[in-house]
Amino acid sequence: MPLLLRSGGVTWVTWGNRKKEANRKFPNGGWARLDSIKAGKWKPWHPRPVLIVADQFMEKDYDEQSHWIELDKTLVIQGLLAERTKEQKIEQRVYVVTTETPPEYAWIHDRWPRLVKFQVKSR
Repeated sequence: MPLLLRSGGVTWVTWGNRKKEANRKFPNGGWARLDSIKAGKWKPWHPRPVLIVADQFMEKDYDEQSHWIELDKTLVIQGLLAERTKEQKIEQRVYVVTTETPPEYAWIHDRWPRLVKFQVKSR
């Protein structure tokens, strides 16, 4: 997943942990509910907020149909950077932070990426 750096550049970090990976160091899936973050459930992974660069995102509805949602240029997706140390090497994964779905999209899914305003700072 592309993450925005403070310098304005972009770096890539592996998205989540798929079941087929069987990586026990990270939670399965690719999402982190905001309420679980606030409840401290992510503390073992030393969570840090990050910004995910995207023009759009896709959600599947209850019938597994894909719906692409365009993002306003002033919005980015909030992510959670999770870390574990293995043999003195830091492993990282990024999870999409989710929150309640806006009412107009409730028919698609019960979770929604947390969108935050972002303004490019001029130098």
